[in-house]
Amino acid sequence: MTESQPATLTATRHGYQVDVVWTGNTGQGTSSYRSYERTHEVRAVGKDSIDASADPVFLGDADRYNPEELLVASLSQCHMLWFLHLAADSGIVVTGYHDQARGILAENSDGTGQFEAVELAPEVTVCDLAAVDVAEALHARAHELCYIAKSVTFPVRCTPTTRVAN
Repeated sequence: MTESQPATLTATRHGYQVDVVWTGNTGQGTSSYRSYERTHEVRAVGKDSIDASADPVFLGDADRYNPEELLVASLSQCHMLWFLHLAADSGIVVTGYHDQARGILAENSDGTGQFEAVELAPEVTVCDLAAVDVAEALHARAHELCYIAKSVTFPVRCTPTTRVAN
């Protein structure tokens, strides 16, 4: 490569496969909007299935995860995993992490909708008072690195709280 040639980034690609299997045929199929259940399973080889459904507001089963919850969970998980990685690399000892993530979905009058925003609110426990400022700063970097946050078109905000272990 000469100085005049820009460096090229080579992307490594990772594939992910899940099976989504509808389990809500009550014997009538989709003969009407209310004739079927929204229940389904999310499956992946070698893993337990996730019982899922639509949100109850869309005639789903409240006892099962819905796609909207799983999207919010994916954003929270991705942020957490990057944060923990960065903390370990920075010598910050994290002993607890709990995020109460929330998402807002706007439903339009025509029945379509989209997420307006997701708010991550991680509560992190560290071992040392001197680590608090560094730990809080790592959230911004974790957000920049999160694959899922980089893939969505709505804002993902993070308002962390950091505590020191007793």
